[in-house]
Amino acid sequence: MKKETFAFKTEVQQLLNLIVHSLYSNKEIFLRELISNASDAIDKLRFKAQTQPELLENDSDFRIRITPDGIKQTIEISDNGIGMTYDEVIENIGTIAKSGTAAFLEALSKQQASLTPELIGQFGVGFYSAFMVAEKVTLLTRAAGQGTATLWTSNGDGSYTIEEAERPSRGTTITLYLKKRENDDPDFTDRWTIRRIVKQHSDFVSYPIVMDVEKEEPLPENEIIKDKDGKPIGKTTRTVMAEETLNSMKAIWLKDKKDVTQEEYEEFYKHISHDWKAPLAHLHMKFEGTTEYSALLYIPEQMPFDLFAPEHKHGIQLYCKRVFIMDDCEELMPEYFRFVKGVVDAPDLNLNISREILQQDRLVANIRKNLVKKLLELLEGMEGETYEKFYAEFGPILKIGIHTDMDNRHRIAALARYKTTKSEGKWVSLKDYVANMKPDQKEIYYITGENLTALMNSPHLERLKEKDFEVLLMVDPIDEWVVQALNEFDGKPFKSAEKGDLETEAPDKSKEEAFNALFGCIKANLDDKVKEVKPSTHLKDSLSCLSGNPYDMSIFMERMLKATGQKPPEIKRVLEINMDHPVMTKIKAIYDADRNDPLLQEYSHLLYDMALIGEGGKIDNPSRFHRLIGGLMDASLKA
Repeated sequence: MKKETFAFKTEVQQLLNLIVHSLYSNKEIFLRELISNASDAIDKLRFKAQTQPELLENDSDFRIRITPDGIKQTIEISDNGIGMTYDEVIENIGTIAKSGTAAFLEALSKQQASLTPELIGQFGVGFYSAFMVAEKVTLLTRAAGQGTATLWTSNGDGSYTIEEAERPSRGTTITLYLKKRENDDPDFTDRWTIRRIVKQHSDFVSYPIVMDVEKEEPLPENEIIKDKDGKPIGKTTRTVMAEETLNSMKAIWLKDKKDVTQEEYEEFYKHISHDWKAPLAHLHMKFEGTTEYSALLYIPEQMPFDLFAPEHKHGIQLYCKRVFIMDDCEELMPEYFRFVKGVVDAPDLNLNISREILQQDRLVANIRKNLVKKLLELLEGMEGETYEKFYAEFGPILKIGIHTDMDNRHRIAALARYKTTKSEGKWVSLKDYVANMKPDQKEIYYITGENLTALMNSPHLERLKEKDFEVLLMVDPIDEWVVQALNEFDGKPFKSAEKGDLETEAPDKSKEEAFNALFGCIKANLDDKVKEVKPSTHLKDSLSCLSGNPYDMSIFMERMLKATGQKPPEIKRVLEINMDHPVMTKIKAIYDADRNDPLLQEYSHLLYDMALIGEGGKIDNPSRFHRLIGGLMDASLKA
């Protein structure tokens, strides 16, 4: 029979070493992970059997069996789910978390503490948590509809073997050869320990989790020895092994919410999310009417490490009359709520429904609409501190809805929060911003950029600060699309603080006329770099800045495109100059004395470079800038 030995890849071996040797405070989590995998395998078979009933092989009595052996120091977890073929074992078990390994290692390197349960679950390495308690693991599996089984074996030492084997029925059996117990480690072959772990972590699994236990039963009448008076002599019972179901299998989402405790809600969340932390909030709904469906949704406390990874799945599981249909049901939840976890049970759905049909199904569209409505209501009703905790984690994702969900655009906008030039590091809603606007302020001012400190000190804000106008500091890349989609809030239009004229005060026409000729000279010297040179409506203390036309791309957007390898369109910007700055008086004097003075060209480039540096940009000719600044410093010191 075929047998092969493989070596783990370098990064996978790193990962396995971390799992095996980490100081892990919740080793018992391995049982939850293996039970969850077994439940998933049965789910897959039930779904597939809707169209291929022969895969059931006359066995639809689904169950997950745990078999401890205190003498051999082993524990088995067995299921009669879909099983795996030889190639599938290589694909799924032979390489740990193919797409998530690098992300896992990166996330772990940032953790100050030891390996944590949420890391185990989120990166698809749950199977390998077995090596925290086992010195050797075997996996015997036979795929539904196949005749040959596969045996996978590893000591977690850098290699594993895969060979063809025999198994009388479909499904998977994982056997853990337990390590010697250390410190206060529980005895994982003890039935009371197993009962406790299953009750705590896997009580809501939809299939029976069974274990054989010792039970006393009466002896048959003919086996009881009695005295001459007919009274029993000795024992009247015998010890037998009986099957015990360890979990309640309660479909918690179908229960009345008054009958569900907070602890039950939290444990069910941990079961479906593989998140060790309690959720930030949950939503339990039952809709009745022309269509009926139940839903139990959760908002995590913390953003999953892989939320922005391409392979990240939406967290909604779809059921029909408690029969699992599919996970990752993105048709039920928009992109901006992709962090939401939970279950939706729609009894009117067709069990054989496909993703293509889901996209066109009216019932699914109706469910989605109601779920979004209820989630928005949940967020709107959150207390301040709780909501800020949520927004700090998921705010950038939520704001995607402003750009993508026309129906709920303004509700989502009302949930957005921003730091501002006057908020002293606190979050401000758009509603509060508008309420605090000055009587003579007609627009909502904002500026986009990479970090708060740079934006707070941007030269573009000098006149607005002088007028005591508040400015929204937008540092999330999605904000570029937010302002394009929103245009206004509560009747107040958005206006970029770095584009166009601010028009906060009447222009000084006579002074502008006096500088027109000089500005024309500067424009001629910078003709290949700027579209226009004009008096600044932004600056008060700084000498120069660069601005764009209202419909031009912002510098932040331009940098984002370049960072992703895209080439943004070439857009010349406007050089704005502060006519009130004393330096401009001196440059004007040079111009008035000799319009051909070579210094004018040098100073033109210096004004442009200073504007570029002021917004965090890079100048083309640093050596020239260095020389000019040195010359100016020398002249200043001599004076």
